Amino acid sequence: MALPQHGKRGFSLRHFAVIAVLILLALAAWYFTRPKPLPVTLLKVERGPVEATVSNTRAGTIKACRRAKLAPPAGGQISQLRVQKGQRVAAGQVLLELWNNDLVAQERLAQEQLKTSTAREREACTVAETAQRDAARAQQLREKGFISVEAVERAVSNAKARQASCDTARSEIEQSRTRISVSRAGLERLVLRAPFDGIVADISGELGEYATPSPPGIPTPPAIDLIDDRCLFVSAPIDEVDSAHIKIGQVSRITLDAIKGRQFAGKVKRIAPYVLELEKQARTVEVEVEFIELPKAENLLVGYSADVEIVHDAHENVLRIPTQTLLEGKRVLLYKADGVLEDRRVTTGLSNWEYTEIVSGLNEGDQIVSSLDRAGVKAGARVNPETAPPETASSAK
Repeated sequence: MALPQHGKRGFSLRHFAVIAVLILLALAAWYFTRPKPLPVTLLKVERGPVEATVSNTRAGTIKACRRAKLAPPAGGQISQLRVQKGQRVAAGQVLLELWNNDLVAQERLAQEQLKTSTAREREACTVAETAQRDAARAQQLREKGFISVEAVERAVSNAKARQASCDTARSEIEQSRTRISVSRAGLERLVLRAPFDGIVADISGELGEYATPSPPGIPTPPAIDLIDDRCLFVSAPIDEVDSAHIKIGQVSRITLDAIKGRQFAGKVKRIAPYVLELEKQARTVEVEVEFIELPKAENLLVGYSADVEIVHDAHENVLRIPTQTLLEGKRVLLYKADGVLEDRRVTTGLSNWEYTEIVSGLNEGDQIVSSLDRAGVKAGARVNPETAPPETASSAK
């Protein structure tokens, strides 16, 4: 009986040894075939300013504070073109003249008529003064009985007639002056002057061509397009949902497609009092943002496309994270000390395209994942932190 019991004990020991070897082999296989930690880029939660901003929905446009598309009030043939495209002009400077020889001749004739009327006035008034003196002397002689009453009456009547001739001559002078004014007004209708200092952007017409004013309801190209480029602003459409946040005087940042890497300071100067409704487009409100100071090194051109970012609220020294690290549902992937990612829900405050304020859910110094686009990066994954690229690290400051 002792021999079978001894055999059972030997069999059990061998059995346990085999099981132990199998377990070790399974552990070794799991260790050498387990998934390697995923490389991820981490960012620290730090403090800094966060701004709430509003941006335009479509590209804005740089416009001049004053721009006039000029045309003479009367039609005619261009006889003198005194400016060129790109030329700077002063207020009141003559830009072009239409043919006006007939009006010039009429003014010259009116000037000659004025001279004639002036000479007639001197003659008639001199005679009237003489007749007045004769009437006075006749009255004195009548009082002394030297002449008859009829002679006195004739002298007085003659004096009145001569005075009437003098008055008529004076009225002819005024008529001549009025004719001169009418002729000059007609000439002014054929002369186009600059209403303000500016630069000639475009000219429609050449010497000898006919310039005509626009008939009602039929727009025609202006003879001269004049721009005052000393004052520029950006006109940009803002979505009606964001328009309630915008106020006059708010700080803004202007960026231009033509000038890369630069931002220009501006402020809101006007908000349209109505919503613009265009077919197949979102309803927008037109907002005008003026440059606080026009750049001197860059040549800003009217018509440049521009974007505006209007700051309507700001918080200083708050916890913040890059907005791109925030997942749907206001969640982030938090890196734990054991190398495993945790899905952490956060409460946010102000936000913009660059940063989002963290009210609760994270502490200063916590590390979160910024490389969310990599495969396998999710809650519960074991990861291996790597150094953030220079551009990511700089953007997190």
